[in-house]
Amino acid sequence: MSEHTRISLHITGLSCAGCAGRAERALAAVEGVHAASVNLANATGQVEAASDVPLQALTDALKDAGYPAAESQAALTVSSLTCAACAGRAERALLAVPGVLSATVNLANEMAQVRFLTGAARAADLVRAVTEAGYPARLSGGAADEAEQTGRRKAEEITILGRQVLIAAMLTLPVFLIEMGGHLIPVLHHWVAANIGMQNSYLLQFALTSAVLAGPGRQFYAKGFPALLRAAPDMNALVALGTAAAYGFSVLSTFAPGLLPAGTANVYYEAAAVIVVLILTGRYLEARAKGRTGAAIRKLAGLQPKTALVISGGATVETPVEEIGAGDLLRSRPGERIAVDGEVISGSSYVDESMISGEPLPVAKSRGDEVTAGTVNGNSVLEYRATRVGRDTVLAQIIQMVEQAQGAKLPVQGLVDRITLWFVPAIIAVAAFTVLAWSVFGPAPALPLALVAGVSVLIIACPCAMGLATPTSIMVGIGRAAQMGVLFRKGDALQRLQNVRVVALDKTGTLTEGRPALTELICAEGFVRDEVLRIAGAAEASSEHPIAQAIVAAAGKGLPKADTFEAIPGFGLRAQVEGCEVLAGTARLMAREGIALGGLKAEGQRLAERGETALFVAIGGQAAAVLAVADPVKPGTPAAIKAFHEQGLKVAMITGDASATAEAIAAQLGIDAVKAECLPADKVLAVTDLQAEFGALAFTGDGINDAPALAAADAGIAIGTGTDVAIEAADVVLVSGDLRGVVNALTVSRATMRNIRQNLGWAFGYNVLLVPVAAGVLYPFGGPLLSPALAAGAMALSSVFVLTNALRLRGLKPAINEGRARQASGAAREQEASV
Repeated sequence: MSEHTRISLHITGLSCAGCAGRAERALAAVEGVHAASVNLANATGQVEAASDVPLQALTDALKDAGYPAAESQAALTVSSLTCAACAGRAERALLAVPGVLSATVNLANEMAQVRFLTGAARAADLVRAVTEAGYPARLSGGAADEAEQTGRRKAEEITILGRQVLIAAMLTLPVFLIEMGGHLIPVLHHWVAANIGMQNSYLLQFALTSAVLAGPGRQFYAKGFPALLRAAPDMNALVALGTAAAYGFSVLSTFAPGLLPAGTANVYYEAAAVIVVLILTGRYLEARAKGRTGAAIRKLAGLQPKTALVISGGATVETPVEEIGAGDLLRSRPGERIAVDGEVISGSSYVDESMISGEPLPVAKSRGDEVTAGTVNGNSVLEYRATRVGRDTVLAQIIQMVEQAQGAKLPVQGLVDRITLWFVPAIIAVAAFTVLAWSVFGPAPALPLALVAGVSVLIIACPCAMGLATPTSIMVGIGRAAQMGVLFRKGDALQRLQNVRVVALDKTGTLTEGRPALTELICAEGFVRDEVLRIAGAAEASSEHPIAQAIVAAAGKGLPKADTFEAIPGFGLRAQVEGCEVLAGTARLMAREGIALGGLKAEGQRLAERGETALFVAIGGQAAAVLAVADPVKPGTPAAIKAFHEQGLKVAMITGDASATAEAIAAQLGIDAVKAECLPADKVLAVTDLQAEFGALAFTGDGINDAPALAAADAGIAIGTGTDVAIEAADVVLVSGDLRGVVNALTVSRATMRNIRQNLGWAFGYNVLLVPVAAGVLYPFGGPLLSPALAAGAMALSSVFVLTNALRLRGLKPAINEGRARQASGAAREQEASV
């Protein structure tokens, strides 16, 4: 069975939802493709296919469908080439990079020219592949990275569209003034008739309109008519049919009026020309708005510095980031961005991580601490060793995660896709029926009225608005969430989160800091405190549990090494230390092993009632002590729980801690429901019980034992500071460890889904209401018969409305700011102190 691979493509020629659907079906039809998704808003396609599916098959399928994949080129300078065999190996290394279509390496000038699919590969990937093959490479002077190429391409598209609009408008203005001005101002009509002549005015309009259609308007025919011939009409086909009908009838009226019924030889040059101007104007405004929908990704990509100071042989060398490898030693000066992920070797400073985590306060960094690419060094010099570079950095993974989520399709999109599949053919059928109905039942002169109504139907219909309604909101909403430190790994979590009725939270590391400290140790008779703590610390030293680390920290250094160690999930541990069997864990563990706790049981109950975790230690089969470990509540937790309640949500806690400890913390924080003493499997049952009681549930956790519950919840939210297993099982990841991120995730979800409903309501309502009006259903009742020019204006504005509405999400504010969180946390601490 072949392995799967995921390929990202940038697709050109997409102008409406019908285009996106056809491109998607073309990709899905390629043998070996398991799933394909095309996003109209950012013109990208995501393909999951067998690893042996050739890229050429995908690009050929898109090309045959009329939507070729965008390609990029890069020039590399390659060194250490000594013979043709070297050039051949370097060439094969480039061809092995996913997304590369062709590569040629020239031995004479030591240059490589690479053609690759935009979005499927990056210039940095090419450099790394050749360098790892043994031929150090760098981007040749003047070559830009992918983000810059994309920016230039979008800017070029906007410039070209702006130029086309200007040319079309200048050519159309005389046509509009002559024809429409003559209808509105009788004096102008008489002046044209007397000084130019009606036939000459028709010839002038013919020449100017022909220039409009053959120049700026040629794109509609170049794409629309081939789509018609493939029986796959799109938005371009509607425009091409409408303008061709108006233009063709006008040409016939100009040069062969005798072929038409008497009194019907009218010209509609201005309709064809104005339609082109207005639709091009709409696309120009769309292009500008679409450029802003991806602002969050470009902002994240812009955090990556171009160069960094690499320490080599005692000197610092300014080096392109693409050439930095893991293990390199780098220096960051005050105010500079960290170039790659690394570990601080020397120096101490404060680093601003707000652009990635959303947290405004700088974080102290010193020797041994990790730094993240894209963050800003504060007031001192830091030297750090690169640990992750290129696409392995946290920043690169965040960008990839956001891009994939932005390309997702929500369940609500399924209905839109089914409708848009048949929308354009249906509109063509409605237009044909309209022409037939007006021709048979319309008042004289019926033929011109039929033409006007039919063309208006073709032009006013807007599948673009329907296709853009969902993906643009997703792009902007997920991008805004990323700026708040909330990463949607799965785009459909946006829709599921809006239905959440209860938020369930793990305790350790989620509600609390996850770094507990030993607060009390009570020994049984016959045992000495220091000796018990030394042995307990030795037993716990092999455990990674936060409580174990607190005991080890309290025991200090110089601990003996445990001879054996066995973790007992949900209970505690068993170890051999200096020849004695040591048990450490919950009261359940002691009961299971038949160890009587005596008076320690009451002490443990007392500690638990204070909200502390009671841990029993047995040495040599006898209960030796009970230890109290407290884990402080995170500063943002009280504000987050208050916000959940303000949003009408129930809050539950699911924890493996003892019931008394869990209940004490729940009472302190105002949590509604508690599921305590839960093993990993029990957490899934707790999630199911809460779902049955309250409804849709979002679970937030950070540990390996939370992974099953994260997967079982309607929406799983992982703390970004937690384990990789938890993150992989989650739908949403919080970059920081603060629960305020959950509130922000819910806020973004509801705002985005509300925005999508507004867009879909507009898109469907627009077409349902205005297509019949364009067909003339109101005309028999004294209503208007829309002109094709007005229809074109309405169509152009409908897509712009959807995009503009989606862009409002860029201004979405975090549900809780830092000040509110501190205030709520301070109030909670004061209340706790008073108790």
